[in-house]
Amino acid sequence: MSFTRNQMLCMALAVGAAVAASGCDQRNSSDTVGQKMDRATDKVAATTSNAANKAADAMDDAALTAKVKAAIIAEPGLRSLEIGVDTKDSVVTLSGSVTSPPMKERAKELAANVTGVRSVVDNLVTKSS
Repeated sequence: MSFTRNQMLCMALAVGAAVAASGCDQRNSSDTVGQKMDRATDKVAATTSNAANKAADAMDDAALTAKVKAAIIAEPGLRSLEIGVDTKDSVVTLSGSVTSPPMKERAKELAANVTGVRSVVDNLVTKSS
């Protein structure tokens, strides 16, 4: 895994802050500096990993949204500008309006068939043109 300059700087600052905080920790004075550093480094690694996972999930959701929108745009009969697509944790929510019940079903089917989509929440309404 490679890190950008900003990510490295953030990690360095976090480690420095953790080390400084561990130096002030008087609860367990028998701990060596090395033990405190290890704990601080573990905390920083866990926090960094959690942040990276959240960022990856957000990017995955954005990619799924783009794929679903592309599928809807490519479908004749669907007015893509009237259909909103939102994705959270690989669950796609469709909102807006379509012209008929078959078009509503088609939009849901298109979204469900995109690889990576876990489920589709249908908030579409049917309205006459």
